[in-house]
Amino acid sequence: MEGFFRLGKAPPPGFAWSPSPANAGEDFRARALLLILSASAALAIPAPAQAGERQRATVLMSENEGARKFQEEWGYNDAIVAGDTIYLSGIVVGQRDGETLEAAYDRTYDQIGTILKRAGASWDDVVDITSFHTDVTAQMPAIVAAHKKRVKAPYPAWTAIDVDRLIPERGITEIKIVAKRPAGVAGK
Repeated sequence: MEGFFRLGKAPPPGFAWSPSPANAGEDFRARALLLILSASAALAIPAPAQAGERQRATVLMSENEGARKFQEEWGYNDAIVAGDTIYLSGIVVGQRDGETLEAAYDRTYDQIGTILKRAGASWDDVVDITSFHTDVTAQMPAIVAAHKKRVKAPYPAWTAIDVDRLIPERGITEIKIVAKRPAGVAGK
C-alpha cells in the first residue's frame, strides 16, 4: 500500500476497496487527503484584483473641453499624482504660423506650469525632464531660454532626445515631466 496516495500511482494489483473495518484507516486517510487537496485548490484561486495604483491616484484631465475629449479618446491625461510623485504626460510644442521657437516654448512651459500648479507643485519641484526633439540641435537654444526663465538651480535631471517625428504632425518637441509634490500639499 506504500506510495498509493502519491499522485500518478495506481493501486496495487488485487487491491479491493470496501468500507470494511480492515481498511477503515485507509478510507479515513483517503478522505482526509481529498479534503486537504480540495482546501488547497480553493486557497490557490486568486482573490478579486485589488485597485491598482492609477485607481488610487489623483488623475488630472485637461481643463479644456476639446483637449479633454481628445485625451479620453486616446486614453491619457494631463498628469497623474501617485503618492508624492507627479507624472505629466508629454506636452507637444507646436510652432504656430509666424511664431518664434522661443515663443512656442514659452507657451508650452506656461502650460506645464499650470498643470504643475493644479497638481500642487511648481517648477521648483520638477526632478526630471525628458524632451523629444525633431531637430535637437536647432531647438536647444530656444528651449533652454524658455527653461532658464522658469527653472532655477539646482537644476533637474534633463534628457534631450532627437526623434524623427511627433504627433500631431506639426509637433516639434514633446516635453515630459516628473515632479515631487512638497510634503503636506494637496493637488486640485
